[in-house]
Amino acid sequence: MLTVASDVEVLARFGRALADPIRCRTLLALRQAPAYPADLADALAISRTRLSNHLACLRDCGLVVAVPDGRRTRYELADQRLGHALDHLLATVLAVETDPTCTEADEKGCC
Repeated sequence: MLTVASDVEVLARFGRALADPIRCRTLLALRQAPAYPADLADALAISRTRLSNHLACLRDCGLVVAVPDGRRTRYELADQRLGHALDHLLATVLAVETDPTCTEADEKGCC
């Protein structure tokens, strides 16, 4: 049971981070391996400037960290458990979407 305001704030911040498809794609890419911004931008087919804004948001949310690597900066998940959590979240959401009882919630605009 979530009773501490900070728990709610952390989950809300996580939800905001996942609310954008580019941030989701970035997290999923970083779940596979750390990456440099230029490589991530190319892989996601977006501009480096746009990616930079999303990486800043993910850093502010505490989901990714910037690791200096010589003259470059590499990005990675702040904690590898986040990658496992994303795997579990995806599996759960996909299971719910294939659940026939989801059609009831869909009619209410929930799914």
